[in-house]
Amino acid sequence: MRRAEQLGPFRYVQSEDCFPLGQDTLLLAGFASLRPCWRVCDLGCGAGALPLLLLGREPSLRVTGIELEAADAELARRNLAENGLAGEIMTGDLRRAKEYVPAGSFDLAVSNPPYFPVAAGASGGRARAEECCTMAQLCATAGWMVKNGGRFALVHRPERLAELLAELRAHGLEPKRMQLVQHGPERPPSAVLLEAVRLGRPGLAVLPTKIMGGS
Repeated sequence: MRRAEQLGPFRYVQSEDCFPLGQDTLLLAGFASLRPCWRVCDLGCGAGALPLLLLGREPSLRVTGIELEAADAELARRNLAENGLAGEIMTGDLRRAKEYVPAGSFDLAVSNPPYFPVAAGASGGRARAEECCTMAQLCATAGWMVKNGGRFALVHRPERLAELLAELRAHGLEPKRMQLVQHGPERPPSAVLLEAVRLGRPGLAVLPTKIMGGS
């Protein structure tokens, strides 16, 4: 069964098997730096919500998505086509991206990745566990795909921030912008938005915490 919703000017269709569109994806779409005509790749694009949201901000982007699940990748292709948008969706394993994506192909990579190590006991189910791509593997792929001076923007869990910063730097990605997200001023942060630059100079700008309404 499929369900549709409106993402700005675009109609977005996903199946019950897709990881549901959530606030984290919406936040990342608004956080990532964009420039006209940038080449952008969504690592683990699912049914293609993030490319649609980014194209809503900057229609001149040249978007690519990589998705392991063939059914989700096909939905992403349909979502682009049925909205009259150009773009390429690859069905592939991020861990093997060097086999089919030339180094430095993109100005920006984005990702809303699995948050939890396998067997960590955290919530989120299979789709949120790093069964098919660990944090280290994701950062390695992003570091390979973006050009020198290119960017990698992602959303993750605050409790893994130290690990994330270390992995980004280990793969040539210097953290440059960060914003915590929390649901109300009395609640602890629930997400962290982070953007790194390939071979960038040290210096991290910490933006004001984004306070979301409700609990």
